[in-house]
Amino acid sequence: MILYHLLEGTLRFNEIRRRLPNITQRMLTAQLRELEQDGFVLRTVYAEVPPKVEYSLTPRGRTLEPVIMALKKWGDENTGFRREPESPAKLDEPAADCPVSCVQAGG
Repeated sequence: MILYHLLEGTLRFNEIRRRLPNITQRMLTAQLRELEQDGFVLRTVYAEVPPKVEYSLTPRGRTLEPVIMALKKWGDENTGFRREPESPAKLDEPAADCPVSCVQAGG
């Protein structure tokens, strides 16, 4: 998700955090560091008070754009699909293709 948002351009830490409200500050920091170490994200620090840090995609990070957009397209097309959970009664029943020895052994 971080890479997807950086496809739009350079973002500051808090801008990324606002776009990903369910991620903790600690996790976002760790993920950005990992993406930077792997060469996908460029971290630019400006000598200002308060400190200003911006994140952008590197050329290597930009190479992921077709993959990210394909995943987005797939997600958009499949958002409504959800498999119905098995009822507890069905979970205790042996599967039709499971031999008796399989059922007796517990699975």
